[in-house]
Amino acid sequence: MAAVAALLVGAGPALAAGKDAKVWAAAEAGRAGQLELLKQVVNIDSGTGDIEGGRKVAAVLIPRLKALGMTIESVPAEIPGLPENTVATLTGTGKAKILMIGHIDTVFGPGTVAKWPYSVEGDHARGPGVADEKGGVVEGLYALQILHDLGFKDFAKITYLIETSEERGSPGTRALIDRLVRAHDVELNLEPGDAPDVITVWRKGSSTMNIDVKGRAAHAGVAPQDGRNAAVELVNQLATVEKFPHSGDGLTVNLTIINAGSRYNIIPEDARAQINIRARQKSDFDKVEATLKESAAKTVVPDTVVTITRENSFPPLANNPATDALAVRAQAIYAGLGLKLATGGNGGASQSALAYEAGTPALDGLGPVGGGFHSEKEYMDLKSVTPRLYLLTKLIMDLSANPPKK
Repeated sequence: MAAVAALLVGAGPALAAGKDAKVWAAAEAGRAGQLELLKQVVNIDSGTGDIEGGRKVAAVLIPRLKALGMTIESVPAEIPGLPENTVATLTGTGKAKILMIGHIDTVFGPGTVAKWPYSVEGDHARGPGVADEKGGVVEGLYALQILHDLGFKDFAKITYLIETSEERGSPGTRALIDRLVRAHDVELNLEPGDAPDVITVWRKGSSTMNIDVKGRAAHAGVAPQDGRNAAVELVNQLATVEKFPHSGDGLTVNLTIINAGSRYNIIPEDARAQINIRARQKSDFDKVEATLKESAAKTVVPDTVVTITRENSFPPLANNPATDALAVRAQAIYAGLGLKLATGGNGGASQSALAYEAGTPALDGLGPVGGGFHSEKEYMDLKSVTPRLYLLTKLIMDLSANPPKK
């Protein structure tokens, strides 16, 4: 990062700027409304695949985006069973084309809000998707609100994609994301920042390996010897999974779903396990797949057949100079507030990897800081709300004046 900073001295106003009093005042003034809107959208169940819930959240956000003068396009998902994606576009008078991406789908099923609604405990807001990623989506809208209220138009175009299937690897938006990232100079991702105050400059990629075992059913009491137990063979195959690391900054391989059998008195004919793989190198996915296929060829239960299939989600976002350069700009803006912004990475995949692969500079983790993601421990750090809104707004302004080269 130091080398990048040295190269960027004088490259943009944010590198030497102090606190922008007008933007900070606007961020502070908007805080109450920002949190009220967050409460409203968190209290709508919108797990991936919940078409009605996704549409309800969009119905809350779209009128606010229209009020800012944005052109709204509701884009059908690219696969069935998903709500529409929202593409909001604002045209300015400058030269930079900036893309923001957020997602309103969560990992929580219908009925979660009834049991676990939005709440505030000290400095933490809690609720399903409060940080991942409804807090970031609302932040993006309020950054646009501040730009509108200040009359800032020194950009060619700002596009805000609010998508509905990120938690499954964005299967409903792949072609749309590819088109948008290629048409813009930079992508800003509104995934939550990590504690204590970190923006994301690298991410692991994600893939799922399916282990399917076909055996033979039989009466478990009368003729168990006639059966071929698919569940037993699956357990044998899972021993190979245990040879891989399960945590850490490198490759991780973890069993997440397992299914076998249909009745207590039938030898299982079918069994399936799903293995979630996170890796910083694409080649690691191939290595895991090859190892699992090698194991599949050596069954312990006679006459069973093991099949390995692979479902790719997001590729890795590798450490790269373009992202590091954006991080330097963000850190300079934060320094103007007297705050320190760290950089890091994690195993949570995102759309920024797709921008990176398309050659478009991307910076991730720009939403409010949070933690406990994908669990009922999820929280958003309320202390980060106003500084992160200021950061996003000023970063858009800085990029408008000095768009990165692709």
